[in-house]
Amino acid sequence: MALANSRKPIIFGTWLNFSDKTSYGWESFFENFMEAGITEYFIHGKTDELQYLVDLTENMDLNIHGWIWTLNRPGDRHNIKNLNWYSVNKKGQNSYDMRPYVDYYQWLSPFSNAAMDYVKSNISNLAEIKGLKSVHLDYVRYCDIFLPITLQNKYKIDQSNEIPEYDFGYHPNAREGFKNQFGVDPKKLESGILKKEWNQYRCDAITRLVQDLKVIVHRKKMLLSAAVFPYPKMSSKMVRQDWSNWDLDIICPMNYHHFYDESIDWIGKSVSYGIKYVKPESQYLSGIFIGALNEKDLKSTITECVENGASGVSIFSANGITNSHLEVIKSFQSV
Repeated sequence: MALANSRKPIIFGTWLNFSDKTSYGWESFFENFMEAGITEYFIHGKTDELQYLVDLTENMDLNIHGWIWTLNRPGDRHNIKNLNWYSVNKKGQNSYDMRPYVDYYQWLSPFSNAAMDYVKSNISNLAEIKGLKSVHLDYVRYCDIFLPITLQNKYKIDQSNEIPEYDFGYHPNAREGFKNQFGVDPKKLESGILKKEWNQYRCDAITRLVQDLKVIVHRKKMLLSAAVFPYPKMSSKMVRQDWSNWDLDIICPMNYHHFYDESIDWIGKSVSYGIKYVKPESQYLSGIFIGALNEKDLKSTITECVENGASGVSIFSANGITNSHLEVIKSFQSV
């Protein structure tokens, strides 16, 4: 088996939400997963909940990461008082009043200074948790301009071309800044001239935010990680997320092949496209969607990821991992 020559152990992680378990319940959960070799836990929860888990697992050989929804903030009462914080589409609608695709899509704009101060405060609070391995960013992008093909079919939307109501990033500050730099209101751009610059202008706003968050987190002697779209060329087009120069400590590209109506081979190709943008000392954990993988497929997927340069995989989500899946994961400990 080609993996036999791997120099480093394969890293396994998983995403999950904090839930109301007893301490015994949490300990049993972690012990079961750790026995299979899963050591990285990206957990969505409140700061006190995450601190509880860090303290509970202090003597276990695992890492707790604080998973946070960065710019998509559904039900955040603080934001609702400030509608000018929200991202705006090409039709002039903010994403609180007009929620694209699903009700929980309520996006803050990276061009609102006040909104970004709030985001930075959220990240700073997470970074205060003693013993947390990383602050894990999710939804650090714009709303999907293009959905994956299977979701287009699900929502009965033809996105062969950009549709104004799903094309976000037209916050007044963004339009003003772009016009000052390039001499034209981006709402008046159709195609060709300056369209590439406008797309990159929006990508760069996300990148600046990530760099600011990296400074905040690193000052607290903590790592910064993120869940991102599969590879920069694809993510830049679909969600205006160009992570090619983010230089994160841990990157988790969500290589969910079934969303794109692709085979498992595509996962390996996606890893190879993205790994070139990851610095050698960082970890690339390929995000895989466990609900789309049986035991045989899981083994092939892990192999594809690692043979193409990934440090390991992160599994979405813990709830879908069966005992049979755990046996497959465990089999890689001896590889």
